[in-house]
Amino acid sequence: MAQQSNDVYAALALSRFGLGADRNGTASIVSDPRGALMEEITERYVPVPVGPLLQSTADLLVSLHVFQEQRKEARQQAATAVAAAAQDKPMQGPQQPQKPPVQSSGAMMAEQPSNQAMPAQAANQSQSNNQAMAVAAGKTADKPQMQQMPYLPQQILLAEADARFNGTIRQPLIGFGERLAMFWANHFAVAISKNEEVHIAAGAFEREAIRPHVFGRFADMLLAVETHPAMLGYLDNQQSIGPNSKANANKKRGLNENLARETLELHTLGVNGGYTQTDVTTLAKIITGWTVAGAEGRLGAPGTFVFNAGAHEPGDQTLLGLTYADNGVGQGREALRDLARHPATAQHIATKLVRHFVADTPPPSLVQTVAATFSKTDGDLSAVYRALVGSEEAWNPTLSKVRSPLEFMAALLRASGETPKPNVILGALTAMGQPFWAPAGPNGFADTVDAWASSESLSMRMDVANMIANAVPPQVDPRSFVSDSLGPLLSSETLQAVSRAETRKQGLTIAYLSPEFQRR
Repeated sequence: MAQQSNDVYAALALSRFGLGADRNGTASIVSDPRGALMEEITERYVPVPVGPLLQSTADLLVSLHVFQEQRKEARQQAATAVAAAAQDKPMQGPQQPQKPPVQSSGAMMAEQPSNQAMPAQAANQSQSNNQAMAVAAGKTADKPQMQQMPYLPQQILLAEADARFNGTIRQPLIGFGERLAMFWANHFAVAISKNEEVHIAAGAFEREAIRPHVFGRFADMLLAVETHPAMLGYLDNQQSIGPNSKANANKKRGLNENLARETLELHTLGVNGGYTQTDVTTLAKIITGWTVAGAEGRLGAPGTFVFNAGAHEPGDQTLLGLTYADNGVGQGREALRDLARHPATAQHIATKLVRHFVADTPPPSLVQTVAATFSKTDGDLSAVYRALVGSEEAWNPTLSKVRSPLEFMAALLRASGETPKPNVILGALTAMGQPFWAPAGPNGFADTVDAWASSESLSMRMDVANMIANAVPPQVDPRSFVSDSLGPLLSSETLQAVSRAETRKQGLTIAYLSPEFQRR
């Protein structure tokens, strides 16, 4: 493949491997774009989300317990007040139909779904976006809203989103580390819709289990993920009890294979990785006892990962032909280390990385190069990324990948410099079909063009693009903007369409919705 100019490399570095150009366009890295990208790998640059509400998982889960107790007390007080009011109410005549009791605030609070997503208050959104956000918030037209204590899990989620969309995505020149944090958080997906514990801890999960290991070893990230309270809660491992363990003396409980299955199918070997159902069951036995300390602190510090020996399945276990001695929590750690270095894991991770950054149909030769590096370096992710971006195949100027809504939103905010409130951002992501940290299943969001290029998805993107274009300062010239942001990737057709726009806002919207901005 022919060498490209630095102008092309700069545009590709920002759009394909980064978060998109900021207001400086491609100028900030044009002198050595590939060197700038390699430097972010060498420096292991992953921005750190910060904010007063961004606490540790343990602290968040303790706060959640306090919140839940306060909510329970409020409901009980409301129910008592309703009962007292009913006793004081005069008796109605026998001929009069009895009126239904007035719904108490406590009752309405009970109806509020604990897995509610963002509130539907995004200003300047179209009606369709507002409807999507209202559904995401669990609000319906026939259920009046009530005044209640702020919903703590959602407060934390908004703070986590703000720290990223108005923080970490703005900081780097390119943003490869931030893109990788997004990639791995989707690879090891959890969903805030699961329960209040995952809702409040999803951001801490990404901060604690993903970001510190983005440029480290895959085995370390894998162990951090599988022992994190958010993942244990999302895939129900607290409910998994060894069939022959002390905790199952009455033989009424048993294994939960969710975490074991997804560890093999999604996190390591891949669906065609050569494991059997017997291996799923064996791994489930190996990680019995991996749980989260409760609020009472009986097993350990509340909200932290603990090993409950009483729930662990006793005995040696054979997984994928290797036998692991029964040495408590170490049995599972050793199994995960071996899964992390398995050849099928190298192939699975390499395929996903190349598919994500290069093409929906990953070039087989590039996949093999990346997989070989993964195996040779024992899962050194920095070396894996260098193999990926060091290949000429990764720099094909054809823009074949479509930005996901998450990537589109990040690119819009960097390019425009706008700083919407986090509930507006989350509402827009939901409307575009990628609610933040809320995939439909543990396989995360899809990473191919057919998932994001539907007419409905593009229609929603138009509403979001209009919203951002409407907020951009009047001195911004759409023609200069599109030239600076897209550089040599800009087609003459797009430049002509932007130039012929009837208004400045229309010109910016056309630029945001252009094939060159939508693709990477």
